[in-house]
Amino acid sequence: MKTFLKTVNNAIKYWYIFLIIGVLFAALGLYVFATPLKSFITLALFFSLSFIFSGLSEIMFASFNRKEVDNWGWILASGVISLLLGIIMTVKPEISMATLPFYIGFIVLFRSFMAISTAIDLQNYDSSNYNGLLLLGILGLIFSFVMLWNPIFAGMTLVFWTGAAVLSIGIYNIFLAFKLRRIHKTHQEISDELKEKLHQIKKEIHEELKDK
Repeated sequence: MKTFLKTVNNAIKYWYIFLIIGVLFAALGLYVFATPLKSFITLALFFSLSFIFSGLSEIMFASFNRKEVDNWGWILASGVISLLLGIIMTVKPEISMATLPFYIGFIVLFRSFMAISTAIDLQNYDSSNYNGLLLLGILGLIFSFVMLWNPIFAGMTLVFWTGAAVLSIGIYNIFLAFKLRRIHKTHQEISDELKEKLHQIKKEIHEELKDK
């Protein structure tokens, strides 16, 4: 009840931020697959810039939607972590082949937990196909575990896990963006009269629970 009422009364702002982040990470994942022989210093630079951009974007989204999205704290934390790791990777571009997977694996791990939490939360919005989002979050979780617990791979195997982990998170964010867009459109289609009635119901429920 709480999550649904929050959706009806408040439209989600800047849902397309996740679309931009998703396209960015999906493109980065494909780039890793397409250029496996690129030096890890070059890859570290691309990842650091991507993390900085996505971190700033998520911080902005969480700030503007803290009253509209229940799990905005997860998004804010993800943005802060992405931003900090992006800055660290920019300051230390000499990151070695053995170190880069730890950075990427950690951030994909956190994002995967956030993805799973968000997918489960979307059930409260009667959002269809949330299982697809949940599956992408689980895949990202598996890829990140492999990178963190077995970071030293030979040649192409490391490239595969890195590309797969980033690509899965990119696809997830694209799917999530369209789900948020659907919720945003649902808000716009509901009449002001119905929104006011639901607001009154929410207020009455709050008052009744407060008295008990």
